[in-house]
Amino acid sequence: MTELFRERTLSAQDGLQIFFRDYGDPLSAALPILCLPGLTRNGLDFESLALRLSPERRVLCPDYRGRGRSQYDRNKRNYTARTDLDDMVQLLAATNTHRAVIIGSSFGGLLAMAIAVAAPTAVAGLVINDIGPDLNETELRRLLTVLGTDRPQPSWEAAIAAAKDMFPTLAFRDPGTWRRMARNTFRKGADGLLHFDWDLAVTRALREGGPLPDLWHLFRAVARIPVLAVRGENSVLLSPACFDRMAAEKPDLVRLTVAGTGHTPTLEEPEARVAINAFLERL
Repeated sequence: MTELFRERTLSAQDGLQIFFRDYGDPLSAALPILCLPGLTRNGLDFESLALRLSPERRVLCPDYRGRGRSQYDRNKRNYTARTDLDDMVQLLAATNTHRAVIIGSSFGGLLAMAIAVAAPTAVAGLVINDIGPDLNETELRRLLTVLGTDRPQPSWEAAIAAAKDMFPTLAFRDPGTWRRMARNTFRKGADGLLHFDWDLAVTRALREGGPLPDLWHLFRAVARIPVLAVRGENSVLLSPACFDRMAAEKPDLVRLTVAGTGHTPTLEEPEARVAINAFLERL
């Protein structure tokens, strides 16, 4: 039976262990893909996408430090976008990935743009999922508070209900997606209860920080890179006005709005599959 993926670890520059799944053939001639999850999410959010695309190309799905199966950092000050950027650039180098398409959801979309700035020759294209340079800061602060406070759950059914409460604008099209969402959000602790699958300190820097910096310089820096931007119709972070401005600033931007869902689309909706397939065929 063909191996679907390999579970690997990367020793970051400071020695911390970064876990990632490596799908597909590393020697495939097709452009590889690096999948970057949201701020507190992990690579399992891309499992369906990776399994779908990996018969033709390599797909790398990492867990950032302090999330999922990656090691938690004793120095909580290391939970910054800069550190995540360094870790992901090192991952590309360690896997001998000289050029790739990066698919980033939420925070991962901003990180994808930052990689394109830090290592422009390494990025063949970007798919940015439900994120843009203008963010709804009120909603962002609410999300950071939710994600920074542990909510132990006694069962997986309770965890599903908690996930629905935390992310009220999400509208998955089948119940199985909610079960996968919960299992990618919680893990069983030593007390037998289900806890968030990330270090709660991950959100601290953003919660305690001041106003967000101007992020338009990141978007303008990818002007010459092919970009597909995806937005959930009911997104609480990416407004229609920002989505339109992104198109005005980058006339060749390919856009998709996924009907009936919010932050963030799974990218496995039929229209998202079609858009991603068409985008990859262009590169």
